[in-house]
Amino acid sequence: METTDWNHATHIAKDELPPAITTYLAAQHARDLDVAMAYYTDTSTVIDDGRTYTGRREIRDWLAQSSSEYTYTIDLIAAAKIDDRRYDAVHHLEGDFPGGTVDLHFRFHLDNDKITTLVIEP
Repeated sequence: METTDWNHATHIAKDELPPAITTYLAAQHARDLDVAMAYYTDTSTVIDDGRTYTGRREIRDWLAQSSSEYTYTIDLIAAAKIDDRRYDAVHHLEGDFPGGTVDLHFRFHLDNDKITTLVIEP
């Protein structure tokens, strides 16, 4: 997997994120798995909480599990762009998960308006 130096990202307005990302995030937050899954390919990868999920089946299972494990609010607080394929959408979460509050980077790699890689990390 290619590495990205996110320290060289350019801050952008939240509404400058590509529609593929904003629509995906809205679907993920609404727990609409069918719409969210439309943005992944058979070879997409998600890395979250130290675990890697590859392909539609693993990613769908991850989405279903992660959306029901805790109750939380999530707010998009910042966005950044490396290039036309790589974006960072920073979210603030508050809820009943360990620690109760966290800011997470949702780091997207896109190809033809599909998510090839999503890395979620503090």
